[in-house]
Amino acid sequence: MNAEKLKKLQAQVRIGGKGTPRRKKKIVHSTPATDDKKLQSSLKKLSVNTIPGIEEVNIIKNDGTVIHFNNPKAQASLPTNTFAITGHGENKSISEMLPGILTQLGPQDITQLKKIASELANKSASAGASVGAGATSAGDDDVPDLVDNFEEVAIGAATTAAKPEFCC
Repeated sequence: MNAEKLKKLQAQVRIGGKGTPRRKKKIVHSTPATDDKKLQSSLKKLSVNTIPGIEEVNIIKNDGTVIHFNNPKAQASLPTNTFAITGHGENKSISEMLPGILTQLGPQDITQLKKIASELANKSASAGASVGAGATSAGDDDVPDLVDNFEEVAIGAATTAAKPEFCC
């Protein structure tokens, strides 16, 4: 190798001043703001329109989790079949979202619902058995048995209150 060629290559590669490492290309760090600008410019090219009045978006995955967006910004372009949802998304399980998400579930999610219901039934049965076993072993911490019949006393008090007393 020729020494002159080597010096030329070294001079071309150096980006910074004296003492900086030699690199072939300059590394540019991108910020999230520039990524957002690039995304918005790409969406403008697809001519997306903002959809007003959307309060929540739920994206249901195959593994039984839901990506939940509360008050998102929704944009759509029907000719290109493109939807953009921007906002704070939270990963939740279907069981956490169940009362409100039932209308959004399709027929393919019925098996997942059955599975969740069987798990809940098993948990409640095992919890009931453990509570019953714990109550018998507690001994002194139990509620004491009733000695008198309080219903008879209550009925007797109601009949005396129901009789009108007349006085002259």
